[in-house]
Amino acid sequence: MKRYNKLVRDRIPELIKKSGKTCKTRRLSDDEYRDRLKEKLTEEVGELLKSPCVEEIADIIELLKSPCVEEIADIIEVLEAISSNIGSSLPEVIEIKEKKRRERGGFSKRIFLEHVNEIESSASDRSGETRD
Repeated sequence: MKRYNKLVRDRIPELIKKSGKTCKTRRLSDDEYRDRLKEKLTEEVGELLKSPCVEEIADIIELLKSPCVEEIADIIEVLEAISSNIGSSLPEVIEIKEKKRRERGGFSKRIFLEHVNEIESSASDRSGETRD
């Protein structure tokens, strides 16, 4: 069994079931959801910082310290600049984001993936219920 303990996109449990596995999820409270969104942002920014397309964006860490709208706008501005720098554009990034949302869902259902059982499940297990 592989443990995740993280906020996942809304359709991830469905995709896990379609792959023949089972998973356990739960819906997050408002406070948990806010905390997990902060973790997800940190995770995503961390992935961005490790990306080979990014060279000098250490200042983005400062932006994460203040969760106000102006700082979120600054993060978007930085992402737009990075996109341009690698030959992309913010509209292209948004198009990819929307494609991922259609395929894997967003984060609005507050699904917290606790773990996935790596063993194959029967067809009846793929009905939509989560298991331990």
